[in-house]
Amino acid sequence: GQVHASFARQGLVRPVHGRVIGGVCAGLARRFGLGPWLTRLLFILVLMLIPGSQILIYPVLWILMPSE
Repeated sequence: GQVHASFARQGLVRPVHGRVIGGVCAGLARRFGLGPWLTRLLFILVLMLIPGSQILIYPVLWILMPSE
């Protein structure tokens, strides 16, 4: 839908290759020009700093980010 199109225009897509779980971190890494493992590490750090966020953020991004 609308959200998928918006994310795709911004370059936020989940790559088909190089996914670990849903491809969210790999997609974020590609969009911001970072390495996928660095992005996963940063994602984990953010999740540890914001309690409860890991339950919401990843599934929401997984749903909102279209697959390429």
